[in-house]
Order: sequence, then C-alpha cells, then structure tokens
Amino acid sequence: MKISLISPKGPLYRARGGIFGKSLRYQPLTLTTLAALVPSELGARLELIDEGIQTVPEQIDADLVGLTVITGTAPRAYELAAHFRAAGKTVVLGGPHVTLQPEEAARQADAICVGYAEESWPRLLHDFAAGRLQPLYRQTQDFLLANAELPYPQRQLFPAKQFLTQAVFEATRSCVHDCEFCVAPSAWGRRQYQHPVDWVLEDIRRFGAKRILFIDLNLVSDRDYARELFTRLIPLKLHWYGLSTVLLAHDADLMDLFARSGCRGLLLGFETVTQGSLSDARKRFNGSVDYKAFVQDLHMRKIAVQGCFAFGLDHDTPETFDATVDFALDAGIDLPRFAILTPFPGTPLFTRMVAENRILTRDWSLYDGQHVVFQPRGMSVRELEKGHERAWKAIYRHSAIVRRLWKARNFNPIAFFTNLGYRFYAHNLHRFYTCDWPKL
Repeated sequence: MKISLISPKGPLYRARGGIFGKSLRYQPLTLTTLAALVPSELGARLELIDEGIQTVPEQIDADLVGLTVITGTAPRAYELAAHFRAAGKTVVLGGPHVTLQPEEAARQADAICVGYAEESWPRLLHDFAAGRLQPLYRQTQDFLLANAELPYPQRQLFPAKQFLTQAVFEATRSCVHDCEFCVAPSAWGRRQYQHPVDWVLEDIRRFGAKRILFIDLNLVSDRDYARELFTRLIPLKLHWYGLSTVLLAHDADLMDLFARSGCRGLLLGFETVTQGSLSDARKRFNGSVDYKAFVQDLHMRKIAVQGCFAFGLDHDTPETFDATVDFALDAGIDLPRFAILTPFPGTPLFTRMVAENRILTRDWSLYDGQHVVFQPRGMSVRELEKGHERAWKAIYRHSAIVRRLWKARNFNPIAFFTNLGYRFYAHNLHRFYTCDWPKL
C-alpha cells in the first residue's frame, strides 16, 4: 500500500508566492503523527507533503491520499481532493475543519475522519486494505492519550532543513475553557487529553534537541500535571517555548518552576485591552489579571512574551488599535501579534453571527485571522481592515522594537531578528496576504 499525506498550503505559508522566501514555520506534528499511527502489518510506503515547503506534483504514486484540513486551507484541500479523485485515487479528509463541517467535507472525499485519529485512522487503513472503506470514521471523545504504547511522531519523514525547527512536542491536547471564538472546545470538547509524562520525556530524549517547542493549547489547564512535567524537565537542561493562559499570573510558584525547567518564552492570549470585550469572547477570566504586572513577572524570570490580540470584538472601536499598540509598548511585550477576530464555522461565535446576519462571506480561504469576514459592531469593515494593518506597522517600527526589547531587558540577538522578521511581515501584508495561489 502506498499512502501520500498532504498538508495543503495557505496564503502565508506556501512554497511558491508566500510572504517569506524560506518557510518560517515549525514542523507540524499532524502528518508525522498520522504516519506513526499507520499499522506496521500493512507494510505501507509513506510520502509526506507539506505545501508550506514544497509543491504537490500533478501525479502522485499512491493508492490513498490523505489531507489534513483547517478552515483557511479547505478550498485548496477540496481542489486537491477533486484532482486526485479524478485521477482514480482514494481520498480521505480529516482535521479541525472536517470535524466541524463533516457534511460539507464528505461531499469532497471518499472518506472522512472526524475528531482525533489515534483509533479511527488505523481502523480506516485496515478497512481500505480489505476493500471495505466506509464513508465516515468518527473517533469518540472518550479515548485516551494516556497510553504508553502510542508511537512517537515520525519527524524524520520531513526534510529538517526546510523548517525553522523539528523539535516540536505535544504533552496535552485541548483546553478546559470555552472561549467563544475558539475551535478547540467545539471540535474536541473541553476535556484535556494527556500523554503520560514518561512518554513525553522519552519523545524529547529520543529527538535530542536542547531547544524545544510545546504546541499544547494551554500548558496550565491541569496544574498538577504541569508541575510533574516541568519538574522532571529540569534535569534535561532544556530551553523550551510554549502556550499558556494568563491565569499563570496567579501562581508564582508555577512561574518559578517554568523558569527553572528552562522556559524561555510563552505565547499568551491577551486578546483585548478594551473594556467589555473579554465578556464578548467568553474570556472573562483574563479580567482577573493585571497584564502589565504579569509581563513584568515573566521578564523578571527571563521568560519572553509573545502577546496575541484580536481586533473586531463587539466592544472594539476605532480607538482600540492605538490603545493596543500603546499597551504593548508600555508593557514591553517582546513579540506582539495581532489578528482579526474570525468566526470559524462550528464555533459559538459563528453561530451567533449567523443568527445576527453578520457573516459576510463563506469563502473559507479568507478565514485566516487576517481578513474581515463579518460585519463588526463598533466600526466599519474598512476601519477594521485598515486599523489592523496600521497596528502591525506601528508596533514594528524600528523605534518601537527597540523600546519594547529595552523595556523587557531582552538583549538576545534572536529576539531582535525575530522582530525584524515580523516587521517585514507587517509591511507586506497588502502584497502577500492573498489567496490567489498558483493552481496545479
């Protein structure tokens, strides 16, 4: 059996015509995890294709083609699916968009996988090999990651030089919160799935890198688990980067543990500085945190901050953009990141905006966090578009970069060059952030 697994391109990361000459993405875990889950008894030959680093050939020597789909790449995934089905290939679709829009996806493929795939993907492959492929494979939410026998991602199936890093790891999945805009609770529920800590440590040891990235959505969902994991990371003498909610601010001991275990950077969803907007997003718990003091606490522990903000919440106004830039400057956020609020299909936000007749387009290729696909409440579509772009340019002026990094006491050359990369991005959104990519 020959299997080709494909991650379709999006407007930012694509091998031809993307904003960067070299891919600035980390190696994704989805395809390498799916590759590891292929039952050995099938004797399958695997090919992995990430359109962020390479083009998809017109002809593929495969019996089965699998594509992982997020909303922004859905049109491209459907285009590829149609192309390969016309060529006589069996096509399977999975991923977050498929989980949230199964009826739509089912029309584009021979079979779909809904939910996570640890159990359903091997079952699908056995059925395919036996000639009894079913149109739908659904993994229930009561499965466990706490299985020490689960295989480790097959990272070696991708060329290392094409990514900024291959040292990407996962300890947990999903998040306990129910933020209105977030895909995770709608697709996978609010229960956190956890790999055994021994499994995580063995994966890290096997790979051998000293700088690693955790892609977990919320490393502090279960604080007891977090304490065990990061206590046991200390002897490995790593530098690690990951994601957390701002609720970490309420646990100084856990912040200290993060620092001792080698944390050098956290991505944090601040979301907004506008009064009332946290309630819009069902993220009221952020209101319990003094953002500026929290950033200072992390900097004191030599932990850099990538702060994420969303524009377009219902209480946002044209004044929100400058207020957000001023806050990021004043707090000394090492790497600010702005996005336009996006009502992904299947989320409570999308459902509410449909009911309010505020969805402007269902062209999924525009659902990427950088296009306005809904009618804002406190400003016009044009004001949201231009304010978002203006904020990016303002926060990545040379003087703003120096001011933020000086305030953070972050004199690491990597921080400076990363900011320059984001400056290039900020000044080229209008040129590159489009969806008119070349066809096959």
